[in-house]
Amino acid sequence: MFSGGAFSNASVFALGIMPYISASIVVQLLTIAVPYFQRLQKEGESGRTKMNQITRYLTVVILIFQGPAFLTNLHMQLAQTPEAFVLSGRFFDISSTIIMLAGSMFVLWLGEKITDRGIGNGVSLIIMIGIIARFPSAIVQEFISRMEEQAGGGLVMLLIEFVLLFVVFMLVIMLVQGTRKIPVQYAKRIVGNKQYGGVRQYIPLKVNAAGVMPIIFAQAIMFIPITLASFGGESMSGFASAFANFNGLWYNLTMFLMVIAFTYFYTAITVNPVQMAEDMKKNGGFIPGVKPGKKTAEFLDTVMSRITLPGSIFLGVVTILPAFAKMLGMNASFAQFFGGTSLLILVGVVLDTLQQIESHLLMRHYDGLMKSGRIKGRSSGGL
Repeated sequence: MFSGGAFSNASVFALGIMPYISASIVVQLLTIAVPYFQRLQKEGESGRTKMNQITRYLTVVILIFQGPAFLTNLHMQLAQTPEAFVLSGRFFDISSTIIMLAGSMFVLWLGEKITDRGIGNGVSLIIMIGIIARFPSAIVQEFISRMEEQAGGGLVMLLIEFVLLFVVFMLVIMLVQGTRKIPVQYAKRIVGNKQYGGVRQYIPLKVNAAGVMPIIFAQAIMFIPITLASFGGESMSGFASAFANFNGLWYNLTMFLMVIAFTYFYTAITVNPVQMAEDMKKNGGFIPGVKPGKKTAEFLDTVMSRITLPGSIFLGVVTILPAFAKMLGMNASFAQFFGGTSLLILVGVVLDTLQQIESHLLMRHYDGLMKSGRIKGRSSGGL
């Protein structure tokens, strides 16, 4: 999903960009638990540069362990195919691991260059392109399967599916863009003959502050029962079959509940109401009707808890939507675009890129897009 189907092809870029995503998640979790990373986060640009460097080193470490695991899985799969020829040996494993490590680091370097010279997050754009690359073939497969139906109405069902997909996209956009605006009033300060402050601004608290991370955590945890069952033998075969069926009731119900739980967990560790209240107090801001300090932190925490509930439920529904799409007779590859990480990444990256383009146009800042400066025909002086 994250590598654009590269796991089905034993290519140089087989490991894709996923190890970097895993390293970023680990560093983000360390920011909450380790004081050293907390200090780096508060240092501004220099701290972010150090954290990015640590993330790259951690990516290399993950790749060193993930490369041999990928090769072992490849040997096990191809051993069941009589006509397959696979090289084996310590030299092959070490050289292949180094090649795949270099391929993933090259993809990471390419993403950083896109970020530096273009618009948008380069790594996110690479992931999005990998997902979109599967969309045309999924549409073709769905079209062929509907046309091969014996009963009539295949084309009508295809049109209904596209309408449903459009509605799902609109609802996910509402989930990603949904915010609760908290009014903040800043006190007036008179310095000499000038007045500062006295304006009302808003803190936008997102309905889905956790983004796609709860789904990634839940999917990672859901692989544990299947892994344990592989070591448990026949005693756990029934338990494994219940959770190995991605369209089954128990798998989707457990996934739904875990997404809700991880949404609250990830929101709690990324959104800090106490820090927000302290920053607001330092800048002379306060929420109308709420005392500064502890009361403001409690108010923000209560608001976040209330808006996270509908956001987490809707995120859980989006996670299990592909299972409902398969129940309606859709092709498995086409049904994946009705929810899950694929849909959220597509919508999130496209919206983020559009916002950055709009901000560049508003500021008339075209570095990376055009070599020229201001728009021709406009005077430098304001009207």
